[in-house]
Amino acid sequence: MGKMKKKSPGVSRRGFLKALGAGGAGMLIPSGVVASEQRVPKPSDGELATLLDLSKCIGCGECVSACRESNGAKFPEPIKPFPRIEPSKRAKPEDWSEKRDVDDRLTPYNWLFLQNATGEYKGEAYDINIPRRCMHCQNPPCANLCPFGAANKELNGITKISDQLCMGGAKCRTVCPWHIPQRQSGVGLYLDIMPRFAGNGVMYKCDRCYQLLDKGEIPACISACPEDVQTIGPRRDIIAKAKRLAKEMNGFIYGLNENGGTNTLYVSPVPFELLNKGVEKGKGKPHMAQVEDIMKDETNLATATLLAPMAGIVAGFLGVGAKLLKRSKEEGGDES
Repeated sequence: MGKMKKKSPGVSRRGFLKALGAGGAGMLIPSGVVASEQRVPKPSDGELATLLDLSKCIGCGECVSACRESNGAKFPEPIKPFPRIEPSKRAKPEDWSEKRDVDDRLTPYNWLFLQNATGEYKGEAYDINIPRRCMHCQNPPCANLCPFGAANKELNGITKISDQLCMGGAKCRTVCPWHIPQRQSGVGLYLDIMPRFAGNGVMYKCDRCYQLLDKGEIPACISACPEDVQTIGPRRDIIAKAKRLAKEMNGFIYGLNENGGTNTLYVSPVPFELLNKGVEKGKGKPHMAQVEDIMKDETNLATATLLAPMAGIVAGFLGVGAKLLKRSKEEGGDES
């Protein structure tokens, strides 16, 4: 088997050439595999999942641009200089406000990016692009173990971080198997409550364009894709489609069992072990290795059980506090 070719994991602009039939992965795909049918999710669908067919992704970056445009109003606008945190080593400031254009990794201003892996499998060359964002776990440790109750899994399967409650302690990133959430300092409730001793900003990640789903629309990354890479729907249907697609292409599924199961399922004609070796990994650049169910750990389960009621009380307290602070600021602004 030939050596892996190293390429930039950033957003590729060669998609137009691949769209004309130059994609290496296409050599591995049987002609019988057809495009998925897309429909708008309904409230009755319950828990939603997304299926990403990696054999179709041309790396054009339309999903990345659409994500930024759809969620731009949620991006942080920090106040500087940042308060000095005590002790200083506990939660170091993280500032991406001057690097908002970075799109080759996850940041508080970039919730979706593309990884790339190339190489050879079964004698055929492959060039696979992988859209990466939050996996929206079935049993998310970020939500279960957040001490402030700022992260929660909703009934439709979305794991969402409330920027009104988050204190930026980054517990969610620590316990996430892929270390997805990213922190921006100088924003959030900690500035008004305990700017020197609590957290250091707000954690940000994909919330699956909940503002669009709430209106009966499809997440921006899905609707903007010119190649129909992603499909969203009831989790049971998405799992069935993923298994069917994997069987048709003699491929592989990622996310079905990782961390006990996620609501983001990838199907690839190349084993994920090879893709994981090929992608660039590091801060803001998650791996694609197998992941054990973190919440199976007895310590984590016990912590979550003890933490849940306390986190709920804290979340309620912080929520009321945030509303009062907002009202006070608004009234103060009116008087001026």
